[in-house]
Amino acid sequence: MSGFLNNGVKHLLHVYRFRFHVFYSTAAAATSQTEFLVETLVNSLGFSQREALSTSAKVSRLRPRNYNPNSVLNFLEHVGLDKTHIKKVVSSVPTLLLCDVDKYLKPKIETLKEVGLCGSEDLVKIIKNSGCYFSTRVGCAIRQNVDYLHTLLFNDDFVAKIIKRHPNVFFSYAFHEVMPPNISLLQNLGFSSVDIEKLMLWNPRILTQKAERLKDLVDRVEKTFFLSRDCNMFIHGVYALAWLDELTVKKRLEIFRSFGWSDSDIFTLVQTCPLCLTKSEAKIKNALNFLMKELGYESHYLASHPTFLTCSLEKRVLPRHNVLKLVSQKEPTKCSLNLYTAVICSESKFLERYVLPFKDEMPEVYDLYIKSRMSIGR
Repeated sequence: MSGFLNNGVKHLLHVYRFRFHVFYSTAAAATSQTEFLVETLVNSLGFSQREALSTSAKVSRLRPRNYNPNSVLNFLEHVGLDKTHIKKVVSSVPTLLLCDVDKYLKPKIETLKEVGLCGSEDLVKIIKNSGCYFSTRVGCAIRQNVDYLHTLLFNDDFVAKIIKRHPNVFFSYAFHEVMPPNISLLQNLGFSSVDIEKLMLWNPRILTQKAERLKDLVDRVEKTFFLSRDCNMFIHGVYALAWLDELTVKKRLEIFRSFGWSDSDIFTLVQTCPLCLTKSEAKIKNALNFLMKELGYESHYLASHPTFLTCSLEKRVLPRHNVLKLVSQKEPTKCSLNLYTAVICSESKFLERYVLPFKDEMPEVYDLYIKSRMSIGR
């Protein structure tokens, strides 16, 4: 009996030793790989030790047995990215370092180049904004997406715009599988090819949902905005309500009522520009506080001039209002001092009409506007 127990103990000790050895070996290998990756990031891309450790930690659980981050870095350099660009994409999408270049990266880059997306800035923006999907989806799926878009749009430039604007959607869905039922639905409902192209460019995710949900969305636009499908604003209504549920719409309409808007004014606004409701509640309140309480605009005027509410208060309306206040001190002025006229101007036109003519006589105008633009960015 004691011999049997001794043998059992010996067996258990043997098992524990084996497991400890495996664990120790695995841990040692993982530590070695981490050190190698950290060293690569520091020496090859100029990461700080802290940045390299953080990036390495993000991929430690996903790290395959055989991976070669240097092959990824060499490939990215080969396609035209410099070290600064590569550091940006690796920081944003650390899983790139685990990619099989031939299976995942090369086919995607080649497909992007075919539609004219070969500049380094384009590639950096696309990789960063597509997230982990760029490093996980195989190249053939991306090729199928491009081919499908070509059948709809017949235009490389348009395909390139969609990819640049919505890389996360482009790399995360199989368009040829999820979009056809929605395209057929919209066509049967009377949407033109131009309308469908607009939706695709504004937000292709709308066309990736289930057809039943898209049909409900179209019905909601008619009920919420009282827009007919042949109205030019109907497609804007579809875009506006795509991610707004009924409760959210109700809350935002209540904000306008709290500022004294009549149902008639609200009706005019949403029919003229449904996109006003896509602003957050805070931004709507801030805009109405400034435009109505500080500047004294009436609700009926704002309802028929919705650009005031679709433009950014901080980035556009306020800086241009401040310029007009300074310019109004000079008589006679060389330009219209109507704020709405100034707000709807393009950036270049605004500079040409309201800023540059006063650069010498009133340098404070130029300084004020340029500083405000630099502080908030474009």
